[in-house]
Amino acid sequence: MFFVLYVLHDDEKLKAVLDAWQLSGVSGVTILPSTGIGRIRDHFALREDVPLIPSLKSLLEEHEDLLNRTLFTVVDDEAMVDRVVAATEKVVGRLDSPNTGILVVLPVIRAYGLHRDKN
Repeated sequence: MFFVLYVLHDDEKLKAVLDAWQLSGVSGVTILPSTGIGRIRDHFALREDVPLIPSLKSLLEEHEDLLNRTLFTVVDDEAMVDRVVAATEKVVGRLDSPNTGILVVLPVIRAYGLHRDKN
């Protein structure tokens, strides 16, 4: 099994990425709002009223324009990883291009609660 984590730079492409992942065989995805230090620095560079470390809550509530979407899922094998990467790049472009996001794949040693009985 593999853990696939994707930070989507352009949240307007979220639905298209989710649809592409589903078509590639992904059965479940968790989506979180997120941001990076680069966006925070760029946005607040000229403001003096910002605390040194702004709270995540204030960022989420007041600065939605700074947010990425972080998607993650667990897939069964490397063939599925390849399908997810291809599906992602079909929507956002090559992941080695600027502003397409970051996709990371990690091996999963153990996972619990993935294949629950749906009853």
